[in-house]
Amino acid sequence: MDFVMNLLAGAIRVTIPIGFAALAGMIAERAGIINMGLEGMMLIGAFFSVVGSYLTGSPWIGLLFAMFSGAMIGLMMSVFAVGFKCEHMLTGVAANLLASGLTVVLMQMIWNTRGKSEAVNGLGVISVPVLNKIPIVKDLIGTISPLFYILVLVTALVWFVIYRTPVGLRIRVVGDNPFMAGSMGIKVYRIQYCCMAVSGALAGLGGAYLSIGDINMFSKGMTAGRGYIALSMVILGGWHPVGVVVSGLVYGVAQSLQFRIQSVKIPAQLVQVLPYLVTILVLFFVRSKNKAPAMEGVHYYQKGE
Repeated sequence: MDFVMNLLAGAIRVTIPIGFAALAGMIAERAGIINMGLEGMMLIGAFFSVVGSYLTGSPWIGLLFAMFSGAMIGLMMSVFAVGFKCEHMLTGVAANLLASGLTVVLMQMIWNTRGKSEAVNGLGVISVPVLNKIPIVKDLIGTISPLFYILVLVTALVWFVIYRTPVGLRIRVVGDNPFMAGSMGIKVYRIQYCCMAVSGALAGLGGAYLSIGDINMFSKGMTAGRGYIALSMVILGGWHPVGVVVSGLVYGVAQSLQFRIQSVKIPAQLVQVLPYLVTILVLFFVRSKNKAPAMEGVHYYQKGE
């Protein structure tokens, strides 16, 4: 029983950055943009959250740095994917490469190192008075990073906006048929730019968890493919806010299991590949009933363009 509880508790913690990134990918795709740059957005967020905490001494200011930097990457991608009509996938790959190189260069400039930054103030964990007294619940989320509760609130907010507001309806229409949306007077470009900025901010929060929410420093390439995993969770979750976050538990359980079987006499390479293998197998065998936005990845042209 203790093994299962520890496994689930670890899975929830691993799911936090994946959940933010999956929400980010879902918002972008709902607006018709395939956000292949989630990996770069997370990496930039992880780096600048440490920079913010390093400069101000406050990890909460670091979170703002992470959101702002991620949003800037999202807007930059929008300029190329929406404004210049570049291929969405290639734009995302370019953003990932930019983030990978830029973080190393800036780390060299700020800390005179290319491996990892100095330790900074982190967010730590919080204990909710009511939850830490409920059996089972207290072992899972009684004491956890505040970003977990932020993720829950953001998921509920995104669900409400997407399915219960006129703005959400416009976003869904843009993803399914931007040409019809444009003919109805909806500002397609504006919605796509805004969604990409929000997408970048959320992915930045996911990256911030990896740095100031976990180890309190930045390490080169610390996202380790989580952005790509998040993209697969968008598919598995059926482009639904709650679904994509909950789907992150698939990777979370596999990653948590990896940590706990490292002492078993199994080849290290097989243990390390376990989370990615499980994710691929689940995607292969599980089919979501929901369909992707019909026109995602398709360039929209206004009249006269």
